Amino acid sequence: MVDAGHNPPPSADAALVVIGGLPATGKSTIARALAQHHKIPYVRIDTIEQSLIRSGIADVSGTAGYVTGYALAAEQLRLGLSVVVECVNPVEATRNAWSATAQHNSARLLSVEVICSDPDEHRRRAERRVVDIPDLVLPTWQEILDRDYEPWTTERLVLDTAIMNSESAVRRITARMFTE
Repeated sequence: MVDAGHNPPPSADAALVVIGGLPATGKSTIARALAQHHKIPYVRIDTIEQSLIRSGIADVSGTAGYVTGYALAAEQLRLGLSVVVECVNPVEATRNAWSATAQHNSARLLSVEVICSDPDEHRRRAERRVVDIPDLVLPTWQEILDRDYEPWTTERLVLDTAIMNSESAVRRITARMFTE
């Protein structure tokens, strides 16, 4: 008989990889490729937020989406599974919450910030993106520029998609997180 109030001990081998950065930098492409490569769960905050908005449960503030994401990631970590999370992760509070999620579930954490150092390329990507989540309204280039995005103060792996493709990014993350 299983005690519903008791979770199995987390695996020390589980890893939480949180891929953040401004919209249109290539986060989703990298996160999907990493999840497929390692056959691990992929949690995308945009998908959660848009589902909550469609249900009428949440507004566009994002708080409910992140809180749901923390819970979904924690559940996978408690099962001993590594997880890839993709989100803007724009402020220190969200970054700290992902760190706490890993720590409380005895998982290793790798925070990744995806940037595109070429502003012309970043703008081109933003203006040509195709919506892949039903009803999601993508931000305009100006909205991306105006977005509240705090500088990082914690350790992270920075990947510049102006100079590397998604395969190279997956190799860098894998070398840092899954082979140590």
